[in-house]
Amino acid sequence: MIQVENVWYSYVEGHYVLKEISFSISKGELVCIMGANGAGKTTLIKIISGLLKPTRGKVFLDGVDVGRIPREAIVRKIGVVFQNPDHQIFSETVEGEVSFALKNVRLDEREIKEKVKEALYELGIEKYRFTSPLTLSEGERKLVTLASVIALDPEIIMLDEPTAGQDGANKRKIQGIIRKMVAEGRTVIVVTHDVEFCAELLPRVMVMAKGRLVADGDARDILTNFEILREARLKPPVMVELAKKLDGMIRFEKKPITVDEAAELIAEKLGWPHCCKP
Repeated sequence: MIQVENVWYSYVEGHYVLKEISFSISKGELVCIMGANGAGKTTLIKIISGLLKPTRGKVFLDGVDVGRIPREAIVRKIGVVFQNPDHQIFSETVEGEVSFALKNVRLDEREIKEKVKEALYELGIEKYRFTSPLTLSEGERKLVTLASVIALDPEIIMLDEPTAGQDGANKRKIQGIIRKMVAEGRTVIVVTHDVEFCAELLPRVMVMAKGRLVADGDARDILTNFEILREARLKPPVMVELAKKLDGMIRFEKKPITVDEAAELIAEKLGWPHCCKP
């Protein structure tokens, strides 16, 4: 579905923020692109979504060069929620914000109302329907921008730092929405440096450092590799650090990366009943 071939990008001539990036993402995949601030993650998703043109290299969407696809067609195909919701919000009400893009793709009024209602309900923000989004918290405003994307029902959804400004309850809500979208066959790309959030999703993980793709693989393999995480200036998940400290005292058949996994494995080793499952 998405093919990135030897992409380089420079905002200033001679200074590349992306270097030799190549990968493919299949339909229905869940991918976390991870790395510290300045690694090039946001620039990469802007290039995939056609907002930036690569300095060198190509990006293909279903075999077609993204640079040759009309903007309206890309918007229907790819939905992007950027880190700062204030860069996307400009309507006077939450309803107006979520319905704006639907009107631009010329849906009829009845369908627009239904899609807005469904998106607001799914994210638990229907009570803010007639509220100005500018009066909401940062976390709530981010949910509004996510609702705007969900309402369009794109095949590919890209979320840039979705947990920034979110409390634990909203993080769990977003995880549930991501799982639901993947179960429905959508392709979801999450850009984040929140290793705990990523660990709970168990996605394919791509790690970036200094504009390069330095690792690409299964979440358990990547998030337990201290060398890769160190190169990308990422901290390991807390449970990975715990397992390392317990190494020698408890032998794990698989490396736990979440609290639930660690609790179950430790209980099993100690012969305790499986009381830790939700």
